[in-house]
Amino acid sequence: MTEKSSTAQDGIENSGEPGFRIQRIYLKDVSLEQPNAPQILLVAADPQVQVEVDVAVNRLSDEIFEVALISTITARVDGKVLFLVEANQAGIFEFHNIPAEQIDPMLGIACPTILYPYLRSNMADIISRAGFQPIHLNEINFHGMYEHRLMQAAQAAESKEDGASDESKIILPN
Repeated sequence: MTEKSSTAQDGIENSGEPGFRIQRIYLKDVSLEQPNAPQILLVAADPQVQVEVDVAVNRLSDEIFEVALISTITARVDGKVLFLVEANQAGIFEFHNIPAEQIDPMLGIACPTILYPYLRSNMADIISRAGFQPIHLNEINFHGMYEHRLMQAAQAAESKEDGASDESKIILPN
């Protein structure tokens, strides 16, 4: 009986074939605040909910990246905060033999699309455990979000060349 010394992933790395691998998906940070409890819990009104989602990319090595979805859900009743939930859902992704021009879209579109169901589930669970009806986040078109950011970056570069100040806080993969 022969023993194989390399894994399937090692075979991809050595073969020159393009490869993409999810190393880990994890909840990096989460917080829940109910700053006006218990008085606000007695108010009988429907809350207004504000949802923010952003993408951040951190290069860990030449072929390994951390991608994080950063989300904040704020519910208000009569202008006061009912609850505030912040979560940072992250993943570590490995790329082998993928052209550089294809890595950026994968980091901005494919990786967030993989992470988003985990974020949605964790946010709904946290809100439910806090004693509220869970909020299920709507689907997000990460491709559209990525294209919009590229357009904003191009406009910011043009305005910077024209002497305008750079106020853009766009998070793009490096």
